[in-house]
Amino acid sequence: MNTGLRITVFAAALAATFGTAYGVGSGVGEISPEPQRPAHEKHATAPHGEHRGASQAPAEPPGGLQISDRGYTLDLKTPAIAAGKGTNLRFAVVQDATGRALTAYQQEHTKELHLIIASRDLTVYRHLHPARAADGTWSTPVKLPKAGAYRVFADFTPRGGEGLTLGADLTASGAYESVPLPAPDTTAEVDGYEVSLQGGLTPAKGSELTLTVTRNGKPVRDLQPYLGAYGHLVALRSGDLAYLHVHPGGEPGDGTTRPGPDISFTATAPSTGTYRLFLDFKHAGEVHAAAFTVRADEPAKRADASKAASAPPPEKQSGHTH
Repeated sequence: MNTGLRITVFAAALAATFGTAYGVGSGVGEISPEPQRPAHEKHATAPHGEHRGASQAPAEPPGGLQISDRGYTLDLKTPAIAAGKGTNLRFAVVQDATGRALTAYQQEHTKELHLIIASRDLTVYRHLHPARAADGTWSTPVKLPKAGAYRVFADFTPRGGEGLTLGADLTASGAYESVPLPAPDTTAEVDGYEVSLQGGLTPAKGSELTLTVTRNGKPVRDLQPYLGAYGHLVALRSGDLAYLHVHPGGEPGDGTTRPGPDISFTATAPSTGTYRLFLDFKHAGEVHAAAFTVRADEPAKRADASKAASAPPPEKQSGHTH
């Protein structure tokens, strides 16, 4: 490691337009905490190639790109922590009109708020459920395994309002080493389980995704309910980390939904690009998270790519034509 190289990652808001790869550097260095508070983020611009008319309203940005939205702001009170050390992460959702922390939430999938933490390189993922104090301050213990830049997502619904996902940047200090995004694959292994993925993402259109859980080569048919479902799927877009939280069709105990091995979702990708999918599922009393890298392409492009991959190699030309 080049000990002379030191990299400081500021906990500033990063709302990059899609397609811009995020990176701290290709070398190895040191991440230092910076206690500055993140600035409010602006709305994301339209995906590349999208044109708007003069009278056309701006497109609604995907979740998680903004620190403030629809009258609420995510106040991350712990914007910098040390990698590898347990820390009590604290935050609040502030009502912009009053400046006070929100205390009235509507439960969604058995919780008032879902907290997601993901590294900018999409190799670290945490789905947490913090505790709320009477004054509206949330807190949860967290331990991040490596240094670098992270994004914190607060997924919640104010009582009587609409669902929101606000995002803020978090820095974990320590020795940093860049890691490339894992290559696309349709299988993932986690804690002795193998999860296979069928289906794909289509930009701006609902797509069916089926994830099948097996263990030791046998289908797992006794998944346990986790947060009111047999699985939860979070999708993050590489680059700006646009956020999607998708719940499966059917519910445990509805008389038709089976507890595995298949878990089906309908997901809509906001644009073309590369996404990282994280599936949370529970079995034998433990929650596991399987991760996949997928491309969101138009169906025609996916079909062309599939044909190209399955086509036999071209024969060597002899120089003669017939």
